[in-house]
Amino acid sequence: MSQFAARLQSRLQERQTAGLYRRRRTLDCAQQPMVQIRGKALLSFCSNDYLGLANHPEVVEAFREGAREYGAGSGASHLVSGHSHPHHALEEALAEFTGRSRALLFSSGYMANVGVLTSLLEKGDQVFEDRLNHASLLDGGLFSGARFRRYPHLDTTQLAGMLDTDQPAGLKLVVTDGVFSMDGDVAPLETLIRQASQNDAVLMMDDAHGFGVLGSRGGGLAQQCADKGCDINEKNLQILVGTLGKAFGTAGAFVAGSEALVETLIQYCRPYIYTTALPPAVAAATLCSLKLLIDESWRRTHLQKLVNVFREACQSLGFILTDSQTPIQGLILGSAEAAMAASSKLEALGLLVTAIRPPTVPAGTSRLRITFSAAHSEADLARLLDGLSRIAALESGKS
Repeated sequence: MSQFAARLQSRLQERQTAGLYRRRRTLDCAQQPMVQIRGKALLSFCSNDYLGLANHPEVVEAFREGAREYGAGSGASHLVSGHSHPHHALEEALAEFTGRSRALLFSSGYMANVGVLTSLLEKGDQVFEDRLNHASLLDGGLFSGARFRRYPHLDTTQLAGMLDTDQPAGLKLVVTDGVFSMDGDVAPLETLIRQASQNDAVLMMDDAHGFGVLGSRGGGLAQQCADKGCDINEKNLQILVGTLGKAFGTAGAFVAGSEALVETLIQYCRPYIYTTALPPAVAAATLCSLKLLIDESWRRTHLQKLVNVFREACQSLGFILTDSQTPIQGLILGSAEAAMAASSKLEALGLLVTAIRPPTVPAGTSRLRITFSAAHSEADLARLLDGLSRIAALESGKS
């Protein structure tokens, strides 16, 4: 066996021994609450399709129309010849939706975050990140060449001390998730805005899991804070990132901000410059989902009702949940083995719920990551709670 092959085999064995080996599942149907996997019907609670738009007939038809007019692919990067009318129209609509001067489309959220951080930061700058930020934000900070500093999760007191420390001249950039992807809790945005302003720092928020879910019109955490009277704009929240593959139900990502920000990214952001543009049909479908997201507020109302009922029931069952009022509900079980066993038991009952283990979450906090969609019914929730009650009974019997 070659050195290279031996290294690969050793690393794979390490994951298997630790109970952390990951395997993909192949769906035989569209994304929806009831999915088919290897011929078995499973009620899924592990999708990020929060508003149930991924398989919405109007969104699907908009995609078809876009493909008929513009083809299956964009054919080039945005700066060569791949920037089509649907791309441009979507950017303008997203700018208006977020209350920003401009928006710029990216092919994925990971590319957007890494691209922004590596193109705007340089040696001599400092970047401050929440420890539980998404991997793409952490990677972007590490790749940027700036001094990379992490503060404890949601600990704005410690962040304030870090920002106030005398350091060489350079840009200070504070970076946070809006809704944290594994815990489902939200950033203290108003405090972060105040601290960044007081320390002449720039603030960047990736609200991937907040758009569509939070705010009176689905505008995310920034809009939710604005609904309460907080003045939030592109001058105090300078960089706003969102993904389109979650509540929007399609694919890709965007960065919204000032004219100067977007033009700088167009000129210097390598992940944007050197990547083929999203298929125009995806942009056309997203324009449709954006309209549904804004107009159909009942989706957010129903979603919140499901979350509230779920949390109350889990409290009665004695489960430990993350501090979340969003569709992301982490049911903490501790060990990777316990999380995997619970996931397997639920699957045997016809429920698809993913076990999340290290390194995605800290050791000792392995969990079931349960996510809700506006497409779930109250009967679907009742099925899930019945499955969880059986697990609770089994655990009680062991003790």
